[in-house]
Amino acid sequence: MRSTRFHGYLALLVGATVTAGVAMAREGERRGVFVDVDRARVVRMPEGAQTLIIGNPLIADVTMLKTNRLMVVTGKSFGSTNLILLDPTGNQVGEEIITVTQPMDKLVVLRGSRRESYACAPDCAPAVDLGDDKDYTARVLEAVKQHEGSSSPKR
Repeated sequence: MRSTRFHGYLALLVGATVTAGVAMAREGERRGVFVDVDRARVVRMPEGAQTLIIGNPLIADVTMLKTNRLMVVTGKSFGSTNLILLDPTGNQVGEEIITVTQPMDKLVVLRGSRRESYACAPDCAPAVDLGDDKDYTARVLEAVKQHEGSSSPKR
């Protein structure tokens, strides 16, 4: 009986250790820069970084703010790309993976093959997003133009 209980505790300990290892591995995978599409994020650069190289500028845009070692990362399209940072002599001083994701405050509605996006913070309203149906996008943009025209001062 004692041996069975010992093996049970041992199995529980091994299971907990494996679970903790998987959680740590997942946390390691989350390293890098995460930004939502159509949003910007300020990130500190490593010491000595002077040149930025972005792997795929269709996924993210990076702008260096030279005065304070900061850079602005803007999500342009869903996916991942890499960012390489070089010092003045051309030596690599850093590399990051940039992952661009869907914002958590967006609702996506699929109507067959048509996609519509809504911004929900806290109430939902039509919004244009990457991958939306072109007719839906045109209707939303037309509504935005009408709204802007009605709120601008008359000359």
